[in-house]
Amino acid sequence: MLGFVPPLPQQPGRPPSSGHMIVCGDDALARRLAVELRFIYGERVTLLLPPGRDANNPETPLTQRGRAAALFGRMSAAMNRAGNGSGTTGGSGDTNAGVEAVRIMEAPEPSDDVLEEAGIDRAAALALVYDDDERNIRAALTARRLNPRLRLVIRLYNRKLGQHLEELLDQAAAVAMPGIDPALLDASTTVLSDADTAAPALAATALTGSNKIIQAEGLLLRAAERPPPRPGESADPGLCTLALLSSTTNDPAGAEGSDSSGDEAPQLLPDERAVADATGRGTVVLEAISRADPDRPATRMGGRGAPLSQIFSRRLRWSALGFALAAVALVIASLLTTKDTALHSAYLTVLDLLGMNDPAEGAPPARQIIQILSGIAGLLLLPLLIAAVLEAFGTLRTASSLRRPPRGLGGHVVLLGLGKIGTRVLVRLRELDIPVVVVEEDPEARGIPLARSMHVPTVIGDVTQEGVLEAAKIRRAHALLALTSIDTTNLEATLYARSVKPDLRVALRLYDDEFATAVYRTLRTAHPGALTRSRSVSHLAAPSFAVAMMGRQILGAVPVERKVMLFAALEVAGHPQLEGHTVEQAFRAGAWRVLAIDATPPADRNPDLAALPPFDPEGDAAPPPSGLVWDLHPGYVLRAQDRVVIAATRRGLAELLRRQRSAVPGR
Repeated sequence: MLGFVPPLPQQPGRPPSSGHMIVCGDDALARRLAVELRFIYGERVTLLLPPGRDANNPETPLTQRGRAAALFGRMSAAMNRAGNGSGTTGGSGDTNAGVEAVRIMEAPEPSDDVLEEAGIDRAAALALVYDDDERNIRAALTARRLNPRLRLVIRLYNRKLGQHLEELLDQAAAVAMPGIDPALLDASTTVLSDADTAAPALAATALTGSNKIIQAEGLLLRAAERPPPRPGESADPGLCTLALLSSTTNDPAGAEGSDSSGDEAPQLLPDERAVADATGRGTVVLEAISRADPDRPATRMGGRGAPLSQIFSRRLRWSALGFALAAVALVIASLLTTKDTALHSAYLTVLDLLGMNDPAEGAPPARQIIQILSGIAGLLLLPLLIAAVLEAFGTLRTASSLRRPPRGLGGHVVLLGLGKIGTRVLVRLRELDIPVVVVEEDPEARGIPLARSMHVPTVIGDVTQEGVLEAAKIRRAHALLALTSIDTTNLEATLYARSVKPDLRVALRLYDDEFATAVYRTLRTAHPGALTRSRSVSHLAAPSFAVAMMGRQILGAVPVERKVMLFAALEVAGHPQLEGHTVEQAFRAGAWRVLAIDATPPADRNPDLAALPPFDPEGDAAPPPSGLVWDLHPGYVLRAQDRVVIAATRRGLAELLRRQRSAVPGR
C-alpha cells in the first residue's frame, strides 16, 4: 500500500549543525511531529526511533524507520505537487528549500551516548513523545543535565505529575541560567498530553453541532459549529467567523475536507467576502466568551450518597409502599370502629402487625376482624424485611463493581476501549452529561477504576465476539466511538454495529491515512444515510506539540473536519506582519487572525495564559480580572510590547515563527 521504500543510511558520520530539533518517540506521534517540524516549520529535525517494528502495530511489515521514511516520502511528494500547482498563496508549496532531510536514528533508549550523538548539546529543542511516561521522565532529566538551555516538550498522561515535573525542570533551567527572562523560562519546559488534546475532538464526533472549548487566562473561548442558513436567512457570525465548513459536511454521504480536497475543503479564517459568498456551507464561529471555573477537586458524578433507587429494587420499593398503605388503612379502620384516639389506634395496629398484642377476646367483632387483618399483614412484613436486608447487602458488595447497562437505555454513546484516549473521552462525554456505555476487553484497563467511580455502565468482553455489542444496547445507541489501539478491531466493530443498526453514527480511530480513506469511502457508499467519521490522535495532537517545540504557548487546537486550527499567544515584537499594523491590516485570510490583546502591563502579565486562577476553597476571594480585550477596534495599531491571542492555520503560524526566527538571532 505504501509502495517501495528504499533503505536510508543512518548518517552517523555527519553531526547536525546547531539549532536543530530532536524528536524521540516510538509511535505515530513522533513521526507526525517530525513531519510537522520539517515540512510546515522548515526546521532541521533528527528523529530517534526504536529499532524493529512498531509495538502498537505489529502486523505492519515495515519497521519504524521504514514507516517514517514512507511518511516523509509521501509528504515531500505532496508538497512538491502543491508547489507546482497554480500559485496558491500562504506558502502552500515546500518552502523549505535548502533544509536537509530528516535525519533518522535508531536506538532502543535515549541514553546519554545516543542523545550526544543526536547533537543534544547544540539542539534548540527536544520532544520526548514515547508512550511510556517513565521513559519520557528519565530522558527529560538526562537531557536537562546535558543541556540546561534546551527547550523540552514532554508527553505525559499523568497531569499532576506533569505539573511537578515542569516545575522541577524549570527550576533546573533557572539555576543553570541566572537572570533568564521569565517568558523564556516558562517556555523552556512544556508538558502536553496527546489524550487531552485529542479527546474533545473525538467526543465531538458523537454529537451534532458540538462546541469546541479553548481556555485563555481563566476565560473560555467557545468555537461553535452552525448549520448552513436557510433560504432568506443570514448566518450569525458571532464575534468572528473562524472557518467555513465544506459544502458536504452536513450530508452523511459527503466527504470530510482536508488539505487535499481542493475547493470543496473547509476554509479556515475566511475574509468577509468569502463568508458572504458561501452558500449552503456551515460555519465555525467564535460564539461567546465566558469565565472558566477555578481548578477545583473533581466531584463524584453520582454524588456522595447513593439514593434508594440504587440500593433497593423497584419491586421492593413498591412492596414497601403497599405495606405502608395497608398499615395506614388499618389504623384508619381501627379509629373509625373503636372511636379511640388516633395515637392509641396506631399503637394497637403496630402491636397487631408485630404479633405482640393480646387476642381481642370479648371485643366488638369489628375490632377482632381488624386484628386478624393486621396479623395477616404482619406475616408479609417478615419477608419484606429479609428482602430489604439482602438487597442492601448485595448493593454494598457490588458498590465497587462495574455497573451493567440498565434496561430501557437508549440514545447513548457506545465507547470502545478504555486506554489513555478512551478514558479522556469518557470524562469529556460525562462532563457533557451524555449517557455512555463502555466496552473494554481488559478488566484491568487504565480507565476501569474511573468508569467504576462514575457508575458508568461497562461491558467486559471482546467487542469482536458475538453478543458483546448487544449487551451494550447497540440497537438503541445514538453513536459508536471505536477508540481501541487496533485498527482492525475498530473496523470489525464498526461493520458489525452497522449491520445491526445501519443508521448508527460512527467515529473510528484509525492510524493509517490511506487505510482510513479507503474505510471511510466504503462505509459512506454502503451506508449513505449514516454519518461516518475517522480520526487520528497523532494528527490532532502533532500541531500542538510542534508549536510548543517552537517555544510558543499553545492555547488549544480546534479540528475543523480533517484540518486543524491553532490558538496561540504571541508577542508582537519581532513579527513584522503584526508590529505597526492595525488589527484589520494584520489579518491575513487563510493564515492568521488577531482575536484578543493582553492589556496587562508586561511586568504584571501572567506568563501562562492557559492557567486557571487558583481555587479558593472558602469562595470569598473573587477571581482576578482578565487583561485580555476581545472586542478589538479594527483600527487599533499593534505595538511591540503587546501580547496577542491569535487563531492561525498550521502554515500561517509557521510563517509567523519563521519570520520571527530570522529577525531574532540566537533563538
